[in-house]
Amino acid sequence: MIVVTGASGNVGRPLVAALAAAGEQVTTVSRRPSEGPPPPGVRHRAADLSRAADLKTAFQGADALYLLVPGGGGTLDPRDVVDTAAACGVRRIVLQSSQVTGTRPEAASHAVLREFESAVRASGTEWTILRPGGFASNAFLWADSLRSAHTVAAPFGDVALPVVDPADIAEVAAAVLRGDGHAGRTYVLTGPSAVSPREQAGAFAEVLGTSVRFEELSRDEARAGMLRFMPEPVVEGTLSVLGEPTSEERRVSPDVERILGRPARPFSAWAERNAAAFRRPDAR
Repeated sequence: MIVVTGASGNVGRPLVAALAAAGEQVTTVSRRPSEGPPPPGVRHRAADLSRAADLKTAFQGADALYLLVPGGGGTLDPRDVVDTAAACGVRRIVLQSSQVTGTRPEAASHAVLREFESAVRASGTEWTILRPGGFASNAFLWADSLRSAHTVAAPFGDVALPVVDPADIAEVAAAVLRGDGHAGRTYVLTGPSAVSPREQAGAFAEVLGTSVRFEELSRDEARAGMLRFMPEPVVEGTLSVLGEPTSEERRVSPDVERILGRPARPFSAWAERNAAAFRRPDAR
């Protein structure tokens, strides 16, 4: 049985669907169940991973664990979470971390993820760490402005990064959870090519069949908007990556293609698959 935390997110949803479609018994863990009935073979356990009493309930009977922790880690104790999983018989742990834990090892915004990586490595299990770069799905932040004004507003309009499709992360996760040969490995997951915010706006124009205006924000304007829904250390770290990426953060990783046997999906494919979220309700 495979336990998936963070099962309602951009990676968790397709991961659970892929595992269930492959015939795996899956248990999702969250404080509240997702809306709607789960797929066949999937059940839900209500648990708060920050509460020691809930950890055994969450992991009991599992062979493998996909560990996705909330942004910043909240009040989770990495050692308690990982050690309890191992004590419950979990023999394989796949941790979703972040590329930034490797490219910016002093970044305060990713301190908890670095602690989880250390705990997983010391767990005595067959561990694998996934370090995705920026998500293509971050473009959902533009949904309102695209629907209402056919506009994309973002800072650093011509700085290109190889953003990754969350569906690719999910497929890699499913392959690692179900397959052998991944123990002790750390994979960096990116898209197949670097794409700038201005180029992403162009991709939406193609998909939506309309002109899309790109509005470049200053760093201060972007910071003010991001502070409405992100903690300040995360905002500063994100702006640094977006505006002054390292050479490693610009690099296309071969790991998605190496594991899946096909190229990573481009941003344009993500935009096309999610086009309905960016169209006006009355658009055809």
